[in-house]
Amino acid sequence: MRSPTITPPPRPLAVAASWLIVAAVAVVAVLSVLPPSPRTDTPAGEPSAAAAFAHVERIGGRPHVAGSAANDEVRAYILDTLRGFGVQTRVQDAVGVNPGRVQQAARVRNVVATIPGTAPVPERGRVFLVAHYDSVQVGPGASDDGAGVSTLLESARVLRATPMRNDVVLLFTDAEEACLCGAQAFVASDPLAAQGGVVLNVEARGTGGPVIMFETTRGNQNLIDVYSAAVSHPVATSFAVEVYRILPNDTDFSPFRDAGRFTGLNSAWIDGAAAYHSPQDTPGRMDRGSLQAHLDQAVALARAFGDQDVAALPAAQDATYFPVLDMLVHYPESEVWPLAVVAAAAVVALAVVARWRRAASVPRMLGGLVLAAVPLVGAPLLAQGGWLLLVAIRPDYASVRDVWEPTWYRWALVVLVAAVVLIWFALLRKAIGTVALVVGGLAWLAALGVVLASLAPGGSYLAALPALAGAVCASVAVAVGRTGAGVAAAVVAASVGVVVLVPTAVLFFPALGMPVAAVPAFVLVLLTPVLLPLLDPLLGERAWWPGPVALVAAVVLGAVGLSADRFTPQHPVPSQLMYALDADTGQARWVTEQDRPGAWTAGYVDRRQLVPELLGMSGFFWAGPAPVAPLPSARVDVVSDVAVGAGRVLTVRVVPQRPVRLLAVRAGSGPPVTAAAVAGAPVDVRDGLLDLIFHAPPPEGVELRVEVAGPGPLDLSVLDGSDGLSGLPGFSTRPPDVGIAGSHTSELVAVTRTHRV
Repeated sequence: MRSPTITPPPRPLAVAASWLIVAAVAVVAVLSVLPPSPRTDTPAGEPSAAAAFAHVERIGGRPHVAGSAANDEVRAYILDTLRGFGVQTRVQDAVGVNPGRVQQAARVRNVVATIPGTAPVPERGRVFLVAHYDSVQVGPGASDDGAGVSTLLESARVLRATPMRNDVVLLFTDAEEACLCGAQAFVASDPLAAQGGVVLNVEARGTGGPVIMFETTRGNQNLIDVYSAAVSHPVATSFAVEVYRILPNDTDFSPFRDAGRFTGLNSAWIDGAAAYHSPQDTPGRMDRGSLQAHLDQAVALARAFGDQDVAALPAAQDATYFPVLDMLVHYPESEVWPLAVVAAAAVVALAVVARWRRAASVPRMLGGLVLAAVPLVGAPLLAQGGWLLLVAIRPDYASVRDVWEPTWYRWALVVLVAAVVLIWFALLRKAIGTVALVVGGLAWLAALGVVLASLAPGGSYLAALPALAGAVCASVAVAVGRTGAGVAAAVVAASVGVVVLVPTAVLFFPALGMPVAAVPAFVLVLLTPVLLPLLDPLLGERAWWPGPVALVAAVVLGAVGLSADRFTPQHPVPSQLMYALDADTGQARWVTEQDRPGAWTAGYVDRRQLVPELLGMSGFFWAGPAPVAPLPSARVDVVSDVAVGAGRVLTVRVVPQRPVRLLAVRAGSGPPVTAAAVAGAPVDVRDGLLDLIFHAPPPEGVELRVEVAGPGPLDLSVLDGSDGLSGLPGFSTRPPDVGIAGSHTSELVAVTRTHRV
């Protein structure tokens, strides 16, 4: 039998040249998904990150939660800026309702600006650029969503000078952080939304990184055609869309998507997640290159869609798409299954060729199939185990979305994956043979491509394309033997794998953070079967030592990361704490949502317990006793109580007795509730129960209308929530290196009382 190898002789120059080509492709692939540099000399008629950043500094200086005076100031700044550009602007004052297990509502004030088209036809649809101008209660929101607001303001300046055929609507929504209620109100009741259109939502999670177009409406094929042609630096993958569709996350894009009469794209940068929703989301932390990417994309897409027949954009199918060297490869979903089947057939053909050329026997290929699963499983498990080890060393890591300084850890993960592959290959290279291992690895890729084609068609390319390229090129190499053509085939296969998989791994690092290290590790290890034909001649007779060396290097990089990423006043450890006062029992508790409270938080909580007084979010939390603060509870005034048939229509006004950010009402004890409305807006009732949170209530309170199915008293449990623990008895200021976690409930002060009506 011939030697079980498909690689050329280990000629140093050929091997070095091959790896230099693959390395160059990898570098370009990574650079292609990184944000551009901000422009220093902005051409006339093009957006400027410097101009947009001036807006960020005005918007993102302090928290401006919906309903606050600070948010009123931001809205006034937006109005003044748009009117200064000569853009038609108005305010939509409405109540938005977001249905769900707990109904959420808010009084919102959306800023709506219109740049008239040169030949608008309402039936053709409009272009909507959307961003929210409110922040979370504990953070200034410079990136989230000062980035979006500044992008829209600078886009308004640029687009105003060169109108398109269609109307362009700039929508600055209110109360996104609270409940998406600004977008809900616009979609439900604003006349401009009645006929639909194309929506371009501009978001940010973190402080920078590539701007990823991560979500679309269904039937996106035509959208992707326009996106690909218009955007000069496309960073988008249909796999991200598939993943996002199964996650419970929402943005202002969601109400437009769910309405069914809009089509559109959702984009955000996602790196620097340690600062997300926290006091550290400041202008100084923003990556202005990322801001430039937002600007370039928003203006390019507005211009492109501004001249499209928007009504014709929804398609019968989605597209598969992914970035390749600063371009976007895309093809219709109808080609996903044929590609997956062809890839699987190509792997079978490779096995036949390998057997025919006596490069690998059937038993060895079956052994390769079984053993190829080892790195596919082992690398992600070790990567996740590495993170758990870091948490054991530094327990405060248990509560982070991502670390403050992730670079060293990300490189450690890459090198750890390489170490797993090298050690595995060194142990099996002679016993099984390179060809058999390649066939086995490609078979797993092909199988994954088929599975994804069924479950998540937009992600099938990640496995099917490398499997197809690897199988075809390996077949060529086996057929022609140790020639220049064999080397070239191996380089082509490796390059295809790199351009398909490396950008996705790079994007997964910030998307999921180090706490989910297994996912980028899995994507990276999929490169194994397409790199083995080049790895074999590179290692030569030295196959035993590179793996252990790489493993040591991974440990060293992890140690350096542990030293570089420390909790400091600039990079604090996140801590989440709430204060809950039950006015019925006269007892108070400190409560945290953190599953593993840090050392500072643990000084307030001592055990997991049921906290029913946290209406709308009640459940088991870490909690501990707290001193009772002299905080007044909300008042419930009966406006009317009218008998209707066998039931009643009860109208009450819930009036906070202190400045609050939200009111929560639960009606459940008493006759079943059949219908309800808050501030005139209907809300859903489920199983005779009303669970409602109203955000940004005015000082005079909100009116609640409840229809019940019978006589008898109705118990209304009412929670009013404000922000800020300072001044509460028993609370001590955080140490400098302990910060406030990015959470919608951080620093919440909740007072609950039950009123019998």
